Amino acid sequence: MKKATLLIVLFISIFVTSCEEVVDVDLDTAPPKLVIEAAINWQKGTTGNQQTIKLSTTTGYFENVIPTVSGATVFIQNSQNEHFNFTEIPKTGRYVCTNFKPVIDETYILTVISNGITYNATEMMKPVAPITRIEQNDEGGITGDEIEVRAFYNDPPDVDNFYLYKYVYSNKITSTYYVSEDKFFQGNEYFSSSDDDDLKIGDEVEITHYGISKQYYNYMSILVSIAGNNSGGPFQSPPATVKGNIMNITNKENYPLGYFSLSEIDIKKHKIQ
Repeated sequence: MKKATLLIVLFISIFVTSCEEVVDVDLDTAPPKLVIEAAINWQKGTTGNQQTIKLSTTTGYFENVIPTVSGATVFIQNSQNEHFNFTEIPKTGRYVCTNFKPVIDETYILTVISNGITYNATEMMKPVAPITRIEQNDEGGITGDEIEVRAFYNDPPDVDNFYLYKYVYSNKITSTYYVSEDKFFQGNEYFSSSDDDDLKIGDEVEITHYGISKQYYNYMSILVSIAGNNSGGPFQSPPATVKGNIMNITNKENYPLGYFSLSEIDIKKHKIQ
């Protein structure tokens, strides 16, 4: 019996000691890629004149700081050849324009010149149906005891529309994004819905609907499926190499990450009652 006990103690000691060993893992590294966050959003009821584009680069997996890109030339032009220049807030990688002119169904071209390399993207600004009402259901979810919020809108008939929905919760750090197309509800009333299982009285929900292009819908479908719903945002560095619509004119193989999108948006807030 004593021998058996001794063997067990010896086995446990060896097992615990092995668990404490440090294992060095060599991770593959790749040259940094330029990340262009060029989401031009026009909120209903505003001029939409002030817009921001962010430039950064990818970095190592364990790095906590995202490197910003300064000294670039950034501008957008429309079909009338009007140029809208974006000026950097010094050493931030944030480039701001204060005289942008948003026009629904207008085509815009983005140009970014950084370190002698030119990047281009072309996209059209898409409209969004206004949010008409918000409903709270206190018997939602699979179990019927969760609070659910729905934001309703009337989808325009005879037009193929694509939507991006964003939900921000006061009881969460991260935001939720998901996309939808009107294939099965074209011309009818439809809604987006919350997915926070822990909503309670007093919590606040901010809901944003974006009108997006079919191409951006396809891009976001892939990105959301990779990142999951509880991601920090679709305009941050993606967790995998997802090719957007921005091209490297100098070297097509060395494309940047990110997407150039133009959306009309509608925002509503709801406090859980």
